[in-house]
Amino acid sequence: MTRGKIVCPVCPHHCALAEGETGWCRARGAQNGAVVSLNYGRVASLALDPVEKKPFARWMPGKFILSVGSFGCNLRCPFCQNDAISQAGASFPTTEMPPEDLAHLAEEFVPRGNVGVAFTYNEPLIGYEYVRDTARLLKEAGLSAAVVTNGCMAPRLFRELLPLVDAFNIDLKGWRSSFYDWVGGDLAAVKENIRQAAAAAHVEVTTLIVPGKNDDSADMEAEAAWLAEISPMLPLHISRYFPRFLTTEIPATPVAVIHRLAEAARRHLRYVYEGNV
Repeated sequence: MTRGKIVCPVCPHHCALAEGETGWCRARGAQNGAVVSLNYGRVASLALDPVEKKPFARWMPGKFILSVGSFGCNLRCPFCQNDAISQAGASFPTTEMPPEDLAHLAEEFVPRGNVGVAFTYNEPLIGYEYVRDTARLLKEAGLSAAVVTNGCMAPRLFRELLPLVDAFNIDLKGWRSSFYDWVGGDLAAVKENIRQAAAAAHVEVTTLIVPGKNDDSADMEAEAAWLAEISPMLPLHISRYFPRFLTTEIPATPVAVIHRLAEAARRHLRYVYEGNV
């Protein structure tokens, strides 16, 4: 505690909250002397998706996965493509779905090619307790847990999830700390979590390219070279940005830019995918 406030341990923001206050992510708050998840078991989005949509290019190809999301995010990406829920708080309408119900629903979809649950849409790791508890049940049922995340979580807590998660797609939003300052994140924590995850699970990385912000070829080559130090087989998705949320004045990423950056990344990585081209 700090001067009567409770420090949230979940992400690098480490919000210091007085009783009743809500953190930066809008999904964790101080209640009864502890910082708790406000979105535990509260589902805002649910769909049976192709695994490739997450995106996963080299994990469970041709299969489906039950995708689930809630509200809140610990970043403030001005270009967020899913701001309706990522920027929402506890008043957002949701459906109650405890871990047991979600795991049971995942089993019901197995005949349709479902392999498990993907925690996605908003930032799932700000409600890591729900991921943890559901993933344990999925493992008992012989199903998989996947996490699509910005990776901006305290590495100590992130390590606790690694034995329970089969696949991660982690955003590496930009190669410079200045880009992470823009979106409200922590580049060092994301890089450390990519390293940790790659040693324990299947990992793919996504970089969304915003014109004039993170579209430098030298930066992309440096990013790819760093990823190749972990493994040159690590898949990288380079995706187009489209005007959204607070950046409607920035035009969509030209397809030629995606081709240029993918070419730079392929100097170091075997599997580079061009998204939305």
